[in-house]
Amino acid sequence: MVKENKSIQGIFNRIAPVYDQLNDRLSLGQHRIWKKMAVGWSGAKPGDTALDLCCGSGDLALLLAQQVGAPGQVFGVDFSSCQLDIAQHRPRPFTIPTAQISWLEADVLRLPFADNTFDCATMGYGLRNVVDIPRSLEELHRVLKPGAKAAILDFHRPQGSLLRTFQQWYLQHFVVETADKFGFREEYAYINPSLDQFPIGTEQILLAQQAGFSTATHYPIASGMMGILVITKGNTTIGKKIVLGQ
Repeated sequence: MVKENKSIQGIFNRIAPVYDQLNDRLSLGQHRIWKKMAVGWSGAKPGDTALDLCCGSGDLALLLAQQVGAPGQVFGVDFSSCQLDIAQHRPRPFTIPTAQISWLEADVLRLPFADNTFDCATMGYGLRNVVDIPRSLEELHRVLKPGAKAAILDFHRPQGSLLRTFQQWYLQHFVVETADKFGFREEYAYINPSLDQFPIGTEQILLAQQAGFSTATHYPIASGMMGILVITKGNTTIGKKIVLGQ
């Protein structure tokens, strides 16, 4: 497990210099819309203390900073020092005051925060890459305040063989071939096999419920090839509810 974690960490360190550029090309710019949706579903509001897990180069954390405003605070956490270096020096494209952002290199399986710290959280393309999904959800549950929400954006295997076949073709022939032009073929070839092992929406819902979240809804987007898991930490341990979004 440690070896696997180091391997994924190495991938994100290597692709850091072109990560944003490739995200724009490979999603045709749509990832920016999906991330705004995730911030909206996180329930972030002015004055909140917000958490962005697997923050990468920082674009989701910046959106959170804009949403919670100057009274709020944002913590961006990632295990890739190279991604964090880019995030720290990334310009803020806002003219209004935004929250202070603290960038931390840490493992999402062992978060360096006290229980019940955060009002909301996001995670973009991170859950699929952790080596222990149940434990990562348990850690997220631990650090959220009662009543807080988190929105987790990631790839999703669509229902229907035609859409899944198209997704596999797109990842193999467009994503990998585009990444190859930047010298990162191997680093992006892992996405397809990782998606084969990644829990689908209904399975993510059950994992979230097992981690203690009171409500969980999975929203398929982009024809089901992407998805956002929205989870809420209950105010009590009674009355857990699971909502099947797909």
